[in-house]
Amino acid sequence: MGFPVTVILGASGRIGALLRQCWCPEPSSGAPAPLHWQSRRPLPTAHGSPLTNPVLDPLAEPARLAALVARADVVLCLAGSIPGRGGNLADNSRLAEAAIRAAAQARRPGSDQPPRVLLASSAAVYGNQPGLLAEDQPLQPVQPYGTAKAEMEQRAASLSQQLGVPVTALRIGNIAGLDAILGGWTPGFCLDQFGDGSSPRRSYVGPQALARILAALLPRTDLPPCLNLAQPGLIEMGALLRAADLPFQLRPAAASAIAEVGLDVGRLARLLADTPALQSLLQTPAQANQLVADWTTIAPHPAEETPGS
Repeated sequence: MGFPVTVILGASGRIGALLRQCWCPEPSSGAPAPLHWQSRRPLPTAHGSPLTNPVLDPLAEPARLAALVARADVVLCLAGSIPGRGGNLADNSRLAEAAIRAAAQARRPGSDQPPRVLLASSAAVYGNQPGLLAEDQPLQPVQPYGTAKAEMEQRAASLSQQLGVPVTALRIGNIAGLDAILGGWTPGFCLDQFGDGSSPRRSYVGPQALARILAALLPRTDLPPCLNLAQPGLIEMGALLRAADLPFQLRPAAASAIAEVGLDVGRLARLLADTPALQSLLQTPAQANQLVADWTTIAPHPAEETPGS
């Protein structure tokens, strides 16, 4: 299965910066790199030419976006807004819809099918629900970011049906190093502590593991409308900081604090069962020290990048 021509929207964001480190010059071993890294301004470490590093505003320049997407087999939409960066959370829906509309307008030589669209969603859409959360679980976000991503998914699904564009929402767990724990650590850092003495537990994925999984998903034409993306198992945030040798303090958790968000990644493992190189990664529970090792091998860290652009 050859690697598809891919447009990455939001290439100057945090995940985009990570993928540029892992995928340039090649997205997977031995494969060519037909990648177009869109951003609203020139990338600080661009690879290639203006064709492979197009600078445009997806919301203000729909015709240019459609022309870009017309070259693609698949669109990976990472563009959006996250809390605390001064953006508008409603842009998550607007940018997703812009990508889908551009795909609907695309007419690729030799194909009557529009490009597929993969949207970066979040485990936050599930909110504070117990147990392992499968893709058919009702969405019950409790924070503005999760609400914005859930709305994005719902509007994208409706537009997908209306325009006949295949769309998959990737519900990504915490990414080690891009999260609020490893990535947000500062001296004096505090973690919530619950009644059983534990700190919050989350589904995690290492940055290089994320790049490998995405590289395996992009060529597939059999993706479902939504898909959890993480490594198996739950990671306690305190264990993650101890593995990184980062000191922290504990404070009693507020009543609204979410103790556990665990993603059921069985669908992902079954989908990629024909990818031997990922079997160990998708069948073995993640460990805090392995996630930290994955994070620390990415250098320089993409901390200077801005999300959703």
